[in-house]
Amino acid sequence: MKSNRLAVLLARPLLGCASLVAFVAGAAAHAEQIGSVNTNFRVTGSDKVVVEAYDDPQVQGVTCYVSRARTGGVKGTLGIAEDPTEASIACRQVGPISFSGPLKQQADVFNERMSFLFKTLHVVRVVDAKRNALVYLTYSDRVVSGSAKNSVTAVPVPAGTAIPLR
Repeated sequence: MKSNRLAVLLARPLLGCASLVAFVAGAAAHAEQIGSVNTNFRVTGSDKVVVEAYDDPQVQGVTCYVSRARTGGVKGTLGIAEDPTEASIACRQVGPISFSGPLKQQADVFNERMSFLFKTLHVVRVVDAKRNALVYLTYSDRVVSGSAKNSVTAVPVPAGTAIPLR
């Protein structure tokens, strides 16, 4: 009987953590893969360069296209491979621009892991109020050290449309 209570007491924090992870994952922006090319053939799964589209969750009418390398093989198939840090970004106005609310001067708008634990791809939005533009920067980080490899793009907001800032 004591071992059952102990198991329940130990399982509760784990269930809480799992629920939090599921909630955060559900709230994150999801990439839509729109294309890919094979760069290195492997019998167990080729390495690829993928192109993914991300709609900015706070700016309707803006989509960011990110191209990045994905490692294939057995590790890539299992999701435990570490993808290279190189990425490129191009954000475009794809419809009328509107804002769901005031924007922070700088905000991390997309994150996606590039390895099982240690590396994350980031897309950061920076408001350039002087030029009435939204600047998007992509880079990757690691637990131990970051990467200087980055890419930047900008979307001009149409004249007469003010960018609401917090």
